[in-house]
Amino acid sequence: MRLSPKLVRPLVMIALASFVVVGVSGCKWFRKSDRGDYALAPEARPLEVPPDLNLPDTSGAAKLPNTASALTTSAPSTAPSASGFRVNGSRDEVFAKLGPLLKATEGLTVSSSAPLLGVYDVTYGGGNFLVRVVAMEGGAYVSAVDPRGLPAAGEGPTKLIAALKAQLGG
Repeated sequence: MRLSPKLVRPLVMIALASFVVVGVSGCKWFRKSDRGDYALAPEARPLEVPPDLNLPDTSGAAKLPNTASALTTSAPSTAPSASGFRVNGSRDEVFAKLGPLLKATEGLTVSSSAPLLGVYDVTYGGGNFLVRVVAMEGGAYVSAVDPRGLPAAGEGPTKLIAALKAQLGG
């Protein structure tokens, strides 16, 4: 059975018109759902960012870093300290004065000394610790520290620092 051209031509025109209407207006099959993004799978949902996290932090934007001229060097406090004291003179001068004083101290043994580091390794009052001389503005700072560099605790370091302070005039 053969279709007549009179019948085929209008059918083709109707089919073409319906395809154009569906293509231009969009079919529901090709459009996004009206339900919204909440109905999507959790992985496909858009990321919700709070408003305050959308913008960069500008709270420190106008702050300028401290310049070297604005910084002040803080010396150890002049309050009495059990682990150290301040002495006038350069680090090397104080280190040279400290050696004979340590050797003359009764009950103290100097295990080693390191002039480049400004450190004497001593045993006194039943404990091992370091007597350290550090250069600072306007003098030197003599302190008793443990091998980790923390202030030495105990009766031995406290007594030795008090005796050295009296002898060096700190």
